[in-house]
Amino acid sequence: MDSGIEIKVERIHRLETDSSLKGFADISISGCFIVKGLRIVSGKNGLFVGMPQQLGKDGKWHNRVSLVDEAAKVKLSDLILSAYDN
Repeated sequence: MDSGIEIKVERIHRLETDSSLKGFADISISGCFIVKGLRIVSGKNGLFVGMPQQLGKDGKWHNRVSLVDEAAKVKLSDLILSAYDN
């Protein structure tokens, strides 16, 4: 995410529920690509960001988007959780 790519949180949708799913986020990448449906989830170690998922024909949930770089995952998560907290 340091390679000149700009990531911006476009929308945070908070859920008022007792479930572990606390909300959704949409992000834009360099103003030309939008990823919708990143999940904000409450786990045993606090909030974390999950990638958008789709239910497969096998009955299992599969990520539709994946980040391979661990530093990028951390930066994206920090960005989304900061927007969620504000």
